[in-house]
Formats: sequence, C-alpha cells, structure tokens
Amino acid sequence: MRWDGQELGAEASDTLPGLARLNNLVRTVRTPEFAGITFHEILAKSALNHVPSSSAMPFGWTINPYRGCSHACVYCFARNTHTYLDLDAGKDFDSQIIVKVNVADVLRKELAKPSWGRHPVALGTNTDPYQRAEGRYQLMPGIITALADSGTPFSILTKGSLLRRDLPLLAKAHERVSVDLAMSIAVYDDELQGSVEPGTPSTSARLATVRAARDVGLPVTVFLMPILPYLTDTRAHLDDALGRVAESGASGVIHTALHLRPGVKEWFMQWLAQSHPELVPRYEEMYRFSAYAPKAYRKWLADKFRPLMRAHGLTRGYDDPATGTVRSSALRPTPELSPEPTLF
Repeated sequence: MRWDGQELGAEASDTLPGLARLNNLVRTVRTPEFAGITFHEILAKSALNHVPSSSAMPFGWTINPYRGCSHACVYCFARNTHTYLDLDAGKDFDSQIIVKVNVADVLRKELAKPSWGRHPVALGTNTDPYQRAEGRYQLMPGIITALADSGTPFSILTKGSLLRRDLPLLAKAHERVSVDLAMSIAVYDDELQGSVEPGTPSTSARLATVRAARDVGLPVTVFLMPILPYLTDTRAHLDDALGRVAESGASGVIHTALHLRPGVKEWFMQWLAQSHPELVPRYEEMYRFSAYAPKAYRKWLADKFRPLMRAHGLTRGYDDPATGTVRSSALRPTPELSPEPTLF
C-alpha cells in the first residue's frame, strides 16, 4: 500500500477542524493495513518536553513521538490530551493518530545544544511509543540512537511487544547510558484483556517480551496497573498475575488502583455499562467525589499486595513522580522518595 501522493493543503475537507489549523501538518494517511485508523503526519517543532513537578523529583523530561493510541485502552489517562485539537477523548483518541515524523532529527539537534544537561528522558508518558504505527514509521530507533549518542539516560514504558524489534539496539545503548524499561500489563484474564484493551498485544506476548528483554540484560519493571475494582482485584487474579510476572524475570512491580479523570471517566463508564452493567453503581459510588479510588480501598489493595509480592519473591519497582513512568536508574533513591508501595 502506497503512503505517498496524499499531500494536504492548509484546509482539507476530510480533515478534522483542529488539525486543519495546524501549520506543520504534512499529510493525512489512511490505509487498509490500519483499518479504521487515520494518521496525521506532522513536522514537530520540538521533541523534548519539560515536565515541572512539585514532588521530590524537581522535573522530568519526556518524548512523545505519537499522540493518540490505537491500543484503545478504555481507562487510558491520556485521553484528554486529544481535545487540544478539537478531537474527542473517546473514539478519536483511538483512531486519529498524530505522528511526529521528524522527531528523531529534531531530538538530535536539541541534544546537541551546550545547554542540554543529559537529564534522564522518559518515553511512554502520554501515549505508547510502540503502538502498531511504530511498525510502519520506525521512529524509535532514531530516538534511541540519538539519546545514546548524546550520553542521555532514558526509560521506556510500553504495552507493545514491538519493543522486541529494538532489543539489540537497546542493549547496545545500555552499554553507554542507563536504559530502564517498563512493560504495562494490567489484566491477566484473556477475555477481559481483549475487552478493556482491544488494540494491545496479549498478556502472554507482553510477558514474553519482558523475558526477552531480561535475557539481553535489560532491567524491566512490570506496571501492574491499573487494578480494576471488582474485576482484577481478587486474590486469585493477583496471585496468578504476580506468579506469571515472577516467571518472566521482571526486575520489579509497580501497582496502582484505577483512577478516572474527567473525559476518561465518561469513556470508561460507557464501556462498563456495556460490559459489566452490574458494577456501574459501585463505580459511581467509588468515583463520585474524586478521580482516585477511596483511600480505604487503596490501603486494602496495598495490604493485599504485600504478602503476595513476598510469596512470589518480587520487589517494588521505583516510579518517577515527575513523569509517572519508571524512574531512571540514573536517579538514585532518596529519603524523600519512599520505596513503600504506591497507593494511588
């Protein structure tokens, strides 16, 4: 399938209004290979994003080569980021994907500036850098190489088994800089996983990717999150999940309960009403006043996790409060950043 010959003018009748206003939009692409998905290729003006933080970690740096995500996880916290271009946080987030086609070139120029301090950079903080589109656009190899060449440590959080393609490159980069990987694997029931995360690789495929990364010497933390109340918080489900994570050789585990921000909450509740209508009243009560699960529930969940983690010989991984992803090993733990389990 040819992807050329689809140049856009400043205004295109088949382009959504917010996107038509972009002055860096190159073209819009549709292809049967990605049925139901539209790619909007743009020329990024910058690659590195500075994330201020009021936490003990003073700041974070991130790169997001894509906006929107075909993984279509109904609980994804990043859905509201699509509204800045008049796209909705529901179906548009899953099917209208922004691609920064020049991101690696822009990144290399930014990293070459004398002012760049080689701070750890996180990928996967907003949308997944190894979603299906990466197989077509291949943006990550250029990003990885640019970071390693500049001496910049980095971390990657993904649900994508496509990460395996770049393991040789990542292992080589790890010889020069700290490289920390995290695989998000929230659901260990195949039927539920296919419903709540319809565009993701299977749980088994992701666990196999963890093992493959560990086999080449890369540290991998499993993000067992979000825990879905009344769906994935039973002892049997968590015991099975942690047992499979332990078998994968994961370096550590991070867990949190589901939180539902405005925009995400509406989309998730629509799915819940269709798939598990009996749970709607419980969720409405739990998330009536806050995006976070009640404190008592979070404590109950943490208390349930501790003995199971010990039983499977697993340790808690370190998250980065500035970026919300795995903390780079280039940043050592400090007393202000407690290793106690995250409760939210």
